[in-house]
Amino acid sequence: MPEENHTAVTEFVLLGFTDRREVKFPLFGLFLLIYVTTLGGNAGLIVLVQLSASLHTPMYYFLSNLSFLDLSYASAIAPKLLVNLVAQRTTISFFGCATQMFLFAALADAECFLLAVMAYDRYVAICQPFLYSVAMSRRACASMVAGAYLSGGLTSLVHTSFTFTLSFCGSNTINHFFCDIPPLLELSCSSTMVNEVLLITLCGFIQISSFLVIVISYACILGTILRLHAAEGRHKAFSTCTSHLMAVGLFYSSLLFMYLRPSSSYSLDTNKLIALFYTVVFPMLNPVIYSLRNKEVREALRRSLERKVFSQSFT
Repeated sequence: MPEENHTAVTEFVLLGFTDRREVKFPLFGLFLLIYVTTLGGNAGLIVLVQLSASLHTPMYYFLSNLSFLDLSYASAIAPKLLVNLVAQRTTISFFGCATQMFLFAALADAECFLLAVMAYDRYVAICQPFLYSVAMSRRACASMVAGAYLSGGLTSLVHTSFTFTLSFCGSNTINHFFCDIPPLLELSCSSTMVNEVLLITLCGFIQISSFLVIVISYACILGTILRLHAAEGRHKAFSTCTSHLMAVGLFYSSLLFMYLRPSSSYSLDTNKLIALFYTVVFPMLNPVIYSLRNKEVREALRRSLERKVFSQSFT
């Protein structure tokens, strides 16, 4: 298309879920409750890990970083979602859209890598316990977490750069509640073939490679557990893995369905519901999953509450 026919897009309109005002306010209340719970649950888990000496282990170091990621990428999406439910104009600036896409993609990709690291941690703890102190030293853990953040940031930078160098010369209405890659590609009036290849290639590599690490790790863990003769040992080994497996199942099932399908099969209305789960609901569920299913976290929380009650009773 000739350059003179282009109209520069300076902002986008986020279509959201509905135009019906009588539905928007109940949704606002529901999403606000979910977001506040997400902030409180994840921040509380981070503080609990920091304050409880019994939780100063690699597994809970990774868990606190997982909570930070959940808190952060929920915060990249939920505030704008809440504002748009009560605002007259549901717009987002060109720069704001690019920033939101970058933050969300970086944090979500980092979470894929971190979940793989957590699976590897369980593999070493159960299958190679004598090597655990070396393989999971403080320096090694910090390096793996830093690598997850760096990898997520680099891949997100690629997606964001290639998306926002496209020409947007038609409609600026995004059929979504945040700036995600597929709905933005739908708006472009230039060829998106390279972007679609990058989306399949990079997302496929990140999600499939990290998922394979998780599957292989748990296959080895299962083999080791089945060789244990003591029922108590089996139960303890299983109990340290079930929370992580639940989180992995919820997270990867939605991401794999969302981003690893050909563009011809996209249904943006369906995708909005799936995206709502892993951007708004899932970050709230992680603290619940790890708190209810993990005895050490429950015990640390109980001791922390007892100390607080005891200290208040003598003040």
